[in-house]
Amino acid sequence: MNLPAVRAIYGFEMARTLRTVTQSIVSPVLSTALYFVVFGAALGSRIQSVDGVSYGSFIVPGLVMLSLLTQSIANASFGIYFPRFTGTIYEILSAPISAFEIVAGYVGAAATKSIVLGLIIIATSALFVPLHVEHPVWMVAALVLTSVTFSAFGFVIGIWADGFEKLQLVPLLIVTPLTFLGGSFYSIDTLPSPWREVAYLNPVVYLVNGFRWSFLGHADVPPEVSFGMTLAILAGCAALIAWIFRTGYRLKT
Repeated sequence: MNLPAVRAIYGFEMARTLRTVTQSIVSPVLSTALYFVVFGAALGSRIQSVDGVSYGSFIVPGLVMLSLLTQSIANASFGIYFPRFTGTIYEILSAPISAFEIVAGYVGAAATKSIVLGLIIIATSALFVPLHVEHPVWMVAALVLTSVTFSAFGFVIGIWADGFEKLQLVPLLIVTPLTFLGGSFYSIDTLPSPWREVAYLNPVVYLVNGFRWSFLGHADVPPEVSFGMTLAILAGCAALIAWIFRTGYRLKT
């Protein structure tokens, strides 16, 4: 493996984060803190406990997942789109570096930013609500796996997009609504039929519940199903990335 090349891409992307720390870290942490203030403190005090925990503690995994999905996609999609926009992608493609090494650099950097952001949000949530992690190892595993999966998804979007507007299209119009409807703020089991059955068609339900299980020890979906769904999405993104590099789709045009 060409480790110096991977380190160069990874280091460049991480340095970009440090130059835009307000947008990359401070803004999403403040937005999530506002959710805790509004839903956890203001509304949560008027809502009975959910699954044996306070409402504020119940929504922590959903809020972390909301930031994790949107920021992973945003970081990875912009990271690969910008060299396409400026034309420097041709220098990367002509360098002695494989497709896997290019993806490892961009996706690895985007996933690292999301993991750091997720840990900061979890630490911030402890300032607002009682926080207990039932399965810390699985919590970290879910954090890493979800970050890598949606950073790979963001990489695909960054290749597909032919304008800055399209970079925001999928996160704003698809991922964020699916996350809000995916049980971030409520238990899917409380929905009336047939909406409960419809909700299980939403893949984000499995991501949120897998992460919630690592915090609470129980969730609407068995943890093995949640982790299996995440691995399936990752496999789909890996297949798409392999096809992009094999065909040159929007890489050389």
